[in-house]
Amino acid sequence: LQIDGSPWLSIQEVLDGLRQKGHEIVVVAPEVSLHVKPTENFVLKTYPVSYTLEEMDENLQVFSKVVFEEGSFLERFLKLYKGIKRLTNLTMSSCTHLLYNKELVRYLEESKF
Repeated sequence: LQIDGSPWLSIQEVLDGLRQKGHEIVVVAPEVSLHVKPTENFVLKTYPVSYTLEEMDENLQVFSKVVFEEGSFLERFLKLYKGIKRLTNLTMSSCTHLLYNKELVRYLEESKF
């Protein structure tokens, strides 16, 4: 499982239920994450990425601000497009770093993840 943000906040209750039924929960997340933090409820496997928490947070803050800005439809659309593009680039970078992390991929394969 590799997610951050509101999907992560929503799925924690499901993970707790699975753990209570005896399932081992393994969460795969980038080292830079706003919400995914280690707990006793699951095994956390992390991998390095090329961006910082500050860069990630700044991109989210800018995007959130643009959503509520005033201006013409075209201006807002272009700003939203640029914000989504920046966030998508971070996500793609994260996925690329995961797929090229041979040690973590080997662990996942060996554990039949």
